[in-house]
Amino acid sequence: MSKAVLLFSGQGAQKVGMGQDLVEAYPSAKALFKKADLILSRSLTDVMFNGPTEDLTRTGNCQPALFLHGLALIKILREKAPSLEPVAAAGLSLGEMTAHCAAGTFTFEEGLKLVARRGELMDEACEANPGAMAAMIGGSDEDVARLAADCDVDVANLNCPGQTVLSGKEEGIDAAVSKAKEYGLRMGKKLQVAGAYHSRLMAGAQDQLGEALGATEFTEPKIPVVSNFLAAPAVGPEAIRSSLRDQVTGSVRWIESIRLLREQGHDLFIELGPGKVLAGFMSRIDKEARIISIEDAASLEAAVTELS
Repeated sequence: MSKAVLLFSGQGAQKVGMGQDLVEAYPSAKALFKKADLILSRSLTDVMFNGPTEDLTRTGNCQPALFLHGLALIKILREKAPSLEPVAAAGLSLGEMTAHCAAGTFTFEEGLKLVARRGELMDEACEANPGAMAAMIGGSDEDVARLAADCDVDVANLNCPGQTVLSGKEEGIDAAVSKAKEYGLRMGKKLQVAGAYHSRLMAGAQDQLGEALGATEFTEPKIPVVSNFLAAPAVGPEAIRSSLRDQVTGSVRWIESIRLLREQGHDLFIELGPGKVLAGFMSRIDKEARIISIEDAASLEAAVTELS
């Protein structure tokens, strides 16, 4: 029996064509994708399979797309590798919602509606409060925090040692990029994103998401789900709701989240989503951890072989 931690991708990992080979290869994936279109009363799958990239990149599309894709992958994996025993879960930003659904905190239907609403609210917040994000490469967390404070922007993501993302108003992000070397960093690189996620500019989305979370039925997850905001599992439905709400403007503490799981003795991780982004972070956080990345039918079949 393989005991593994499930890891789910965050916004930015999406790519046109995602999930199409799953639908063609596995009846259960086909059924889940069809169900998603019915729940949303629109063809999310058409955007996923055919794009264009600009449409898939929209927060209101890419968040439910990644949620659906991650859950289709774990559904098929459980069918084909019945000896797999998930022991914990985590997800990068939006991926935490996918992790909770995989852990049974809420149903697929409730979760998909919630994630679609989250994406819509964040799209609206981006239009109301335009902003930007930038990756800071090199330097210490203290150096990056000092730079963020001096440029009046927020620390959005602590992804892995040597990569921290800042988020805020465009002028503040531009200043942070231009001053990065002065603060001991190797470089700052502006990201191609629609807005300032995980910053105070998302406050409007956070408040309204809180209402949607409150209207969704939650139960205790069957396995622990590590909260990005807390860098620890939130215990109980109300604490889970609060952590998912606070995450919208709070920092994604991915390094601490993974280190906690490693300290608990977990050594096998399965990444479910496009692009192997989380495997890249893992190689910088803890080289001793074993991670299997699954993003399509070919990698899923390879994982089944490896886990059997």
